[in-house]
Amino acid sequence: MKVAVLGASGYTGLELLRILLRHPEFELAAVTSEQRAGLAVGEAFPSLRGQLDLVFEPSDPAALEGRVELAFAALPHVASAPAVAALRGAGIAVVDLSADFRLQDAAVYQHWYGEHGAPDLFGKAVYGLPELHREALRGAELVAVPGCYPTSALLPLAPLLRAGLVAPRGLRIDSKSGVSGAGRNLDAQYLFSELDGNCQAYKPGFAHRHAPEIEQEAGLLAGAEVRVSFVPHLLPTVRGIVTSIFATPSAGADTARARAALEETYANERFVRVLPEGETPSLQGVRGSNFCDVAVFGDERNDGLILLSALDNLVKGASGQAVQCANLMCGLPEELGLLEAPLVP
Repeated sequence: MKVAVLGASGYTGLELLRILLRHPEFELAAVTSEQRAGLAVGEAFPSLRGQLDLVFEPSDPAALEGRVELAFAALPHVASAPAVAALRGAGIAVVDLSADFRLQDAAVYQHWYGEHGAPDLFGKAVYGLPELHREALRGAELVAVPGCYPTSALLPLAPLLRAGLVAPRGLRIDSKSGVSGAGRNLDAQYLFSELDGNCQAYKPGFAHRHAPEIEQEAGLLAGAEVRVSFVPHLLPTVRGIVTSIFATPSAGADTARARAALEETYANERFVRVLPEGETPSLQGVRGSNFCDVAVFGDERNDGLILLSALDNLVKGASGQAVQCANLMCGLPEELGLLEAPLVP
């Protein structure tokens, strides 16, 4: 099947190229980039020299009609929506990596992002977390890939919220991410001399755009309104997210029941690994892979539960998950092209 990647020169776009190059069923037929239009992929990015014989094109969805059956849109938030609408109008299935189709409430989207560029499609995408929405993804034509932070929070939380093992209010989420999560830009705060040896919180409380996304999906799992306090941090590393979630167990719930729920839910999942009791997830354990490692610990002194996760923000947190969704959309084995082992060291 011929596919295209729009916005292929950003970090998630480049990660898509890396993954798709080894995919046995998807053939890269077009890659777009406004900044690098006219440049050969290998000329713009030496890591792909000799790997892909394509030239970056302008991001014109109309030019892809009849050339590809599926497109991955790795475009900026807000700008993605009209491009996705044009792709769908051309009969092309779309996996969108922006936030433009993740939220279900138009007022919430407008508050965080502004006017939506494709109102006719708003609310019509399948939320692309395969472990939670696998059947809805089969045969879907528009998929919204979750944010990296929501993926890291929802995968450990989902089994417990579904089973009513934790209170839906008062969830406290602490996440730490590598700088690639901020995208490729020249903002001074992302310079090496600002990041090296540093770690800093940003947008704490309910100020980060991923907070309403977490609450939306967690609320659907719990069947009740969910409130979270979310604090992301920037790590002086390129890839990866480690997340700690502090929750209050429901009456009768304890660490053993929480672990049993995780193990039962993910026993047959290829990409979610429940770690042995006492082990904690690490960046090194998932870097460069589509795995998400999860663990649970008790906090008996405070009558609490601690959920932990780690994933690669560019793979399971973005591009790998996008390909996992595309496999399901196209009736292919879900793990196709995604069985790369983590990079160690």
